[in-house]
Amino acid sequence: MRNRLKVYLTHPPEALANYYGDRALAALREVAEVRLNETGRHLAGRELAEAAAGCHCIISYRQSPGEATTFENAPDLIAFHRCAIDIRNVDVAAASRAGVLVTQATAGFVPAVAELVLGMMVDLCRGITAATVEYHAGQVPTAKMGRQLAGSTLGIIGYGAIGRYLAPLGLTLGMRVLVADPHATPEDARIEHLPLEEMLPECDILVCLAVANEQTENLMDAAAFACMPRGAFFINPSRGNLVEEVALLAALESGHLAGAALDVGRAPDQMPSLALARHPKVIATPHIGGLTPEAIEHQAFDTVAQVRALAEGRVPEHAVNAAEAFRLKRLGIG
Repeated sequence: MRNRLKVYLTHPPEALANYYGDRALAALREVAEVRLNETGRHLAGRELAEAAAGCHCIISYRQSPGEATTFENAPDLIAFHRCAIDIRNVDVAAASRAGVLVTQATAGFVPAVAELVLGMMVDLCRGITAATVEYHAGQVPTAKMGRQLAGSTLGIIGYGAIGRYLAPLGLTLGMRVLVADPHATPEDARIEHLPLEEMLPECDILVCLAVANEQTENLMDAAAFACMPRGAFFINPSRGNLVEEVALLAALESGHLAGAALDVGRAPDQMPSLALARHPKVIATPHIGGLTPEAIEHQAFDTVAQVRALAEGRVPEHAVNAAEAFRLKRLGIG
C-alpha cells in the first residue's frame, strides 16, 4: 500500500464489541495502525482531537460526533469516517473548511430492522410482552383476544430501503399494505400508494420509516394520531424526531391508540424516552434495530474499505465532501 495510516477508533470497549466487532477490527489492523479508545467514555470536541493526535483517520461511533472543535484542533486528521449511514451529528461544513474528508457507511441494517418491526407487530397484536411480564411477576395473566396480521392493514410511512423490504413481508403475511411517500412509488401493484392524510385513517398498524429532517420533524403529531382509527397500533423504528411525544402519550392515555412499539425516541443516543417506554401500552427496546452481527459488520467493513482506499491513494466510496477535502493531497490524492 502507498500509505501506512494511523486510525483512531472512537468506540469505547463495550461499543467496540457491539458496534464494530473482532473481525472488522482485525481487518482494519491489516490496513492501518489502530489506536483504540480506552477511556471508557464517549469522546467529542477538543478531547476527541487530542485523543486522536497524530492519527490520519477517525472512525466514529454514533456517540462521538464530528464537531467543529474536533476538526479545528486535529492538524494531522485527513478523514473522519462515520460508522453509520446517519451523518447528522457530523459538521460537514466545518470538516470541509479544515479540508477533512467525511465518509458514511451504507445501510446494512435493513433486514435486521424489518425483522424487529415484524416482532413488534406480532407482540402488539397478541400481547406477548404483557402476558410475559405478568408470568414473571408470579401472576397468571388473563387470556385476551388478539388481532390477526392476516387481513389487517399495514401502513408504511417512507418507502426507502427498509420500507421496500418490509412491504413484501406484509403481503406475504396476508396483509393489505399501504405506502405514503411523496418521493417514491411502489413498483408492486399490490402495494397501494396514498398521500399520508389518506393513508392514516386506513391503518390498523402504522410503521414510521420516514427520513428525519426539518420537514419531517414531529411528522406524527396530535392531528396525525387523531386521523388513525381508534384501536390502531403505532411503531417507530426510525428516529425519535419524527414523533411529537406528548401527542403520542395523549393518544395512548385516551385509548385512541391501542398500543405503540418504539426502538427510538428523544432520550440520549436516540433511545425511547422513559416517560413513553414505561407506559403499559408501550413495547420499547433500547435502539437495537440494527444490532445484529450481520448489520454491524456491514457498516464496520465499509469503514475498513474506506481506510484501505486512502492507504492505496484513492478517494473512498461514500465520501460526502471529496471536492473540499484538500488534506487528501497529503496522501497523493487529488
